[in-house]
Amino acid sequence: MRLTPLNNQRKYQKGFTLIELIVGIVVLTISLSIVSTLIVPAEEKSADNVLQIKASELAQSLMNDITSRAFDNNSDMSGGHIRCGEPADGTNDCTDEVDFGPDVVDGEANRNLFDDVDDFNNYTDRKNSTDGNIDDGYNQFIINVSVVYAGLDLGLLTNDLAKRITVTVTTPLGTAIEFSSHKVNF
Repeated sequence: MRLTPLNNQRKYQKGFTLIELIVGIVVLTISLSIVSTLIVPAEEKSADNVLQIKASELAQSLMNDITSRAFDNNSDMSGGHIRCGEPADGTNDCTDEVDFGPDVVDGEANRNLFDDVDDFNNYTDRKNSTDGNIDDGYNQFIINVSVVYAGLDLGLLTNDLAKRITVTVTTPLGTAIEFSSHKVNF
């Protein structure tokens, strides 16, 4: 066996220098920060998809409740026999759009007492379709309803022959989703 001097042994040793380690750590840190900035938005997007489905369910439930009501306060509440705007002599005019909302004179203090679609104008609450407390999974959703005349949008002769109901549901992440339907005076 041949002995080598210590100087020769150090020549053949392999490893990283301190500078190489620092450069490696910096490159790894930059790489991880780039990857994490790509992952976080994807995670939020995936959560937002679930929230959008919940918003859709909530809006559809409320929309079904609203469209099941009469067209107008001056219409037959049981459906179709007497419509507002008939006869055309002005004795049974449809509700003026500025008067949309709950009819205080009729005692419509809560949603259970709403009898026509325009009573829901400017409605906002945290109740489900049966006016019960909303499920905990929906507590942070914001619901807003607007009702306007929209007969001309549908190609009808006058604007007061149809009402457009728009339910806007805002998810906890701030995504506002609009759902619209029409109720026609037929």
